[in-house]
Amino acid sequence: MSIQIKNLTVEFQNKSNKIKAIDHASLEIPSGMFGLLGENGAGKTTLMRVLTTILPSTSGTVKMDGIPYTEKNYPKIQRRIGYLPQEIDLYPSLTVEECLEYLGSLSEIPKETCRKRILYYLEKTSLLEHRGKKMRQLSGGMKRRVALVQALLNDPDFLIVDEPTTGLDPEERIRIRNLLVDFSENRTVLFSTHVIEDLAATCSRLAVMKKGKFLYSGSMKELVRMADGHVWTCRLQDEAMARQVEARYLCSSKQLSEDGVRMRLVCESRPEIQCTPAEPTLEDAYLYLENLESV
Repeated sequence: MSIQIKNLTVEFQNKSNKIKAIDHASLEIPSGMFGLLGENGAGKTTLMRVLTTILPSTSGTVKMDGIPYTEKNYPKIQRRIGYLPQEIDLYPSLTVEECLEYLGSLSEIPKETCRKRILYYLEKTSLLEHRGKKMRQLSGGMKRRVALVQALLNDPDFLIVDEPTTGLDPEERIRIRNLLVDFSENRTVLFSTHVIEDLAATCSRLAVMKKGKFLYSGSMKELVRMADGHVWTCRLQDEAMARQVEARYLCSSKQLSEDGVRMRLVCESRPEIQCTPAEPTLEDAYLYLENLESV
């Protein structure tokens, strides 16, 4: 199961000119967990809307296992897709179980099969004891988990999740991450998030978007390797000195301690202050890639 994207362009017309949300982008999304990173406005949501057939492309091609994304193929493609958007509002007057049963019926899932999947995923997401609650009674994190269950109900070959751990506590985040990894066996899961820690814990491959283009696509290890030799740690006496350093260099972390301020810097060459080289993390590598021209 893989997705092939070639020279994809998506344009929107505003009052004065056309805006390219995606600009001649090419990417292959293989089987398994695949991460998608990028700042707000990078084009991630537009890409996911194209991949779910919600939004047509302006030009270029998208294929699912060789099946072109054309209007006549949309029904066939939609049956193989599960989607968790960033914002979703699920029938506040229905109970959790009623809501999922209704959504399952809309997807034409056989009733008994749907019921078994609902119970299975409610247990996996620690929602089984809440299945009789109205949707409006749930916390934001619980609603998010119900929304993920609805995306899994049709047992999709291609699951697209946009910020699936938003609003979840640390234990819930780990549980959802593990569920997605388990689900990705023999399937493709596109995991879009701002939480770099979530991708580091689940994905071996990812793509980084910026201004409608892909800055990087490949293995997590190779991206981290790109930042090798460009990450440094230093210790400064006080916050005033730290602010001066921040004005000159890209800072990936800052920690106040009893003996001053500890900082982690990302830059092309060794900073002109006392510092020591550091092993890069995925977060360091992402910042290095995103700011390559300025560091």
